[in-house]
Amino acid sequence: MKIEDLDLRELMELPPKGGVLRFSGERAIILDTVALGILRKELIETVGVTVARGVLTRFGYAHGWRTAQAMRDQFPWDNEHEWKIAGGRLHTLQGLVRVEPLPTKPGEPEPFAQALWHDSYEAEQHLLHFGRADEPVCWTLIGFASGYMSYCNGRQIICVEERCVGRGDAVCQVLGKPREEWGDRLDEEVKYYQKGCLDAGLAKVTAQLKQAEQKLRAKKQQLSRHGEEGEPPGLVARSEAMQKVVELARRVARVDSTVLITGESGVGKERVARLIHDDSSRASRPFVAINCAAVTETLLESELFGHAKGSFTGATTDRAGLFEAAHGGTLFLDEVGEVPASMQAKLLRVLQEREVRRVGENKNRAVDVRVLAATNRDLTAAVDAGSFRKDLFYRLRVVELRIPPLRERRDDVLPLARQFLTEAVARARRKMCGISPKAADQLVRYDWPGNVRELENAMERAVALSIGTQIQPDDLPEEIRTALPTVFVPGRVHTLEDVEREYITAALRSNGGNRTKTAKQLEIGIATLHRKIKEYKLTA
Repeated sequence: MKIEDLDLRELMELPPKGGVLRFSGERAIILDTVALGILRKELIETVGVTVARGVLTRFGYAHGWRTAQAMRDQFPWDNEHEWKIAGGRLHTLQGLVRVEPLPTKPGEPEPFAQALWHDSYEAEQHLLHFGRADEPVCWTLIGFASGYMSYCNGRQIICVEERCVGRGDAVCQVLGKPREEWGDRLDEEVKYYQKGCLDAGLAKVTAQLKQAEQKLRAKKQQLSRHGEEGEPPGLVARSEAMQKVVELARRVARVDSTVLITGESGVGKERVARLIHDDSSRASRPFVAINCAAVTETLLESELFGHAKGSFTGATTDRAGLFEAAHGGTLFLDEVGEVPASMQAKLLRVLQEREVRRVGENKNRAVDVRVLAATNRDLTAAVDAGSFRKDLFYRLRVVELRIPPLRERRDDVLPLARQFLTEAVARARRKMCGISPKAADQLVRYDWPGNVRELENAMERAVALSIGTQIQPDDLPEEIRTALPTVFVPGRVHTLEDVEREYITAALRSNGGNRTKTAKQLEIGIATLHRKIKEYKLTA
């Protein structure tokens, strides 16, 4: 997974009736910022600024170190770099501070780490209790950043506040470097990190300050169907492929051209059609949809064009068809590739003349309708085979929008899953907070032959079967649970070592830890498998 996949609703485990709360699998408590401010005040007034700063800095260091360790052990990262830079994202999710990466100015060397910090709770509390300080005051946050990066990089990284709101600056700015690169500049600063920054010192600080582990502004938020800012309602477009589809759909919405939407079954063709309608000048008028494959040939003409009373058995009243019902708006013809040959000529005439004739009548009725069509068939091949009219094909395909299958836009999988989870939880009237990291990893691994519709069904099943507050791998269908890693995903290039480690781990898991069976499937000797397991320190 990547840092943007970290979601507070899934990192936090909140039992509905209270009790033990967990963050990233570890027990956590919720502390009020004012209480932490009072703790700071008492420390400073009791033992002085120097000792208080040392305690809070080492506490932050221990917190960052431990968090980095937990994040490495509990999350299936795409690569080591994602894990290393996740500390800032966690700071933001925990409500400690909002982290904004600071880009390097052109021509300047790129620093080891630098960022702007907004809304620092420490600066806020220091100003509240003591007023403006002469020096930076975000001691715990600086300690956390140093501890997290030191653990990740296997050497001491020291972070310093170059600017601080508590000192009167407009924003907090942090800069991190390896200890040796600071030179003599940090002789005064380093003493706050001493006291055994590893092992014994870390254990002592952790034991002493365990009661004040983490401060969170934990307000559970329900997932919105509108997704992120700028994302259309009902659609998820985090992947580059889907963003291009949405962009083209919005562009074509400005005109009245007929659009052919293609793609495999279940990719969301009707959602895109609704987007085109909602972004068009016809948005206030009806959006009418029909699945052409679900209506028999004898009834399709009546459904589309309407009929007069007595025109056939059962026609007891005059009835307007869907073209008339959609007058001024949009008619969506789903599975248009299934329209019988006899109806194709009549449909072509309506598209050309903008008039319909009800079954059993002799007069034409003008209609003002924008037609959108969709199919999962290859209409070009159907035209070549003679089963679909060439002139109708080109009339429908003024603009073609191809929606890629879910396996080609894996960045959309988790946002879609969370959206469907929210909907399923609401229907089932259950209290659940999200998807566990391991379950999320399996969702991304799977190829989704049934596309978005299959994902929606999988999340509904998981909600029905889950016994906890998070979706776990065992709640997913077997084919998803046992999905092996994807060797290559565009935009995510792994090292060969990472690929081998991940693939062997997944193969062992899918075989229930049976090494003989796994070795046979991988076409390697059992001794080779044992060596790989030992080399990578793997568990099934």
